[in-house]
Amino acid sequence: MYTAWRSHKHSRRMESLSSVGSVAAAPPAERLAERPHVVLLASPGAGHLIPLAELARRLVELHGFAATVVTFTNFSAPELLACLPASVATAALPAVQIDDLPATARNGGVLVELSRRSLPNIRALVRSISNSSTAPLAALVPDFFCSSALPIAVELGVPGYLFVPSSLAYVAFTRHIVELNQGAAPGEYRDLVVPLELPGGVSLCGADLPDPEHQLYPQLVEWGRSYCLADGVLVNTFYEMEPATVEAFKQLAVPEQGSCAFFFPPVFPVGPFVRQTDRHEPTAGALSPCLEWLDRQPAGSVVYVAFGSGGALSVEQTAELAAGLEASGQRFLWVVRMPSTDVGRCGAGGDDPLAWLPEGFLARTSGRGLAVAAWAPQVRVLAHPATAAFVSHCGWNSTLESVGCGVPMLAWPLYAEQRMNAVLLEEKLGMALRVPPAREDGRCLVTRHEIAKAVKELVEGGQKVRRRVEDLQKAAARAWLPEGPSRRALEQVAVKWKAALGTAK
Repeated sequence: MYTAWRSHKHSRRMESLSSVGSVAAAPPAERLAERPHVVLLASPGAGHLIPLAELARRLVELHGFAATVVTFTNFSAPELLACLPASVATAALPAVQIDDLPATARNGGVLVELSRRSLPNIRALVRSISNSSTAPLAALVPDFFCSSALPIAVELGVPGYLFVPSSLAYVAFTRHIVELNQGAAPGEYRDLVVPLELPGGVSLCGADLPDPEHQLYPQLVEWGRSYCLADGVLVNTFYEMEPATVEAFKQLAVPEQGSCAFFFPPVFPVGPFVRQTDRHEPTAGALSPCLEWLDRQPAGSVVYVAFGSGGALSVEQTAELAAGLEASGQRFLWVVRMPSTDVGRCGAGGDDPLAWLPEGFLARTSGRGLAVAAWAPQVRVLAHPATAAFVSHCGWNSTLESVGCGVPMLAWPLYAEQRMNAVLLEEKLGMALRVPPAREDGRCLVTRHEIAKAVKELVEGGQKVRRRVEDLQKAAARAWLPEGPSRRALEQVAVKWKAALGTAK
């Protein structure tokens, strides 16, 4: 039984993405209890928990680690926890007070503050796992909204690696704003220059930035500065999804001789991590109406419309989307969420999202369209032969699921880094068309005519876009073959963690 572990010096050495270690074999059955332990701290939400759980599963099944995924009771999601692999342990942090946060606090800020207020509980839990385990703690891996936990890894003398469930382009943006503000006086932040050219050739205008109004810019800079405490950054992407950006980071990781280079942790593209279609999901009950309806549709005929767990359209935009789908003449499966509104809800609809659809819409589109409230089994829907296209908010988790199923996208970003993702998907990758962005007068409404035109173009004439996403689908599968770039990158990290413990194979 291990009673101590080797001290890990918190390294600030620049590391190259190109060096790859040997494959780490899983321990034999008699040594299962002695596996080095990795603790992974998940932010709430499917787009964070699902890819982190897949990372944990691969660390267990491919590299011989034990893994515990830590979640927050404040935003518990039993249906997501039930989908975790049996090989991965879970632990829940006690709830902390967050109802005193201002009503204007945005989602990312709430999650960052939740993590900060939970630090005593995180520290106690990680120490408890470390002390009670028969094997040493190998690493602490917090989600990027939980970067305030990185000093705990330093305290315990273990590697601290940040997990980013978004694109490498987002990491490049974060690196840019931190470097831009290096040496700035406390409380002062230097203005971004737009268009912003990111490493790898992604060009962003002001409206495409994660915070186009710059209201959160100081917070984004401070969050990015906290990332620099990490020994490395694990990114849920793969080489052929962002090849130029991966190559740019390789160059950035090798400073010019004699220079006092700006430090940013080395990045490791280790994705794609998406929920598997053949595990953990039931096939009966509430899931069957969507899938049974798809079974009755012709192959490649259905437009799937969903804006993620946090995406909400206005009442006016919901009505325009309904009218646009109706006018397009295409078959559709629409996951309808409650619209965002500051007015009181009237009528008998209550909290039923379908009650907010235009009068007569469901009857007029019956037979060629299906609207469901709040949720659908997204991976199964995307993988279904009937699905032809995906109208999406461009959340990175949804994007990778679309790539994994070979489904082209109509990009409709709503907030955060989704606008950046839309630029990448349309301009750099060619796997998506995009709804018209916000107009110069600030009006963000996408009209029914624009929606109908874009949907018809993607379904009826999007052969080039479809071929491109099919190429990316094959590349995503290759990324996790034994010699694939993502598998090799994670092997490199696993070997580093085991070497720090003196247990490398």
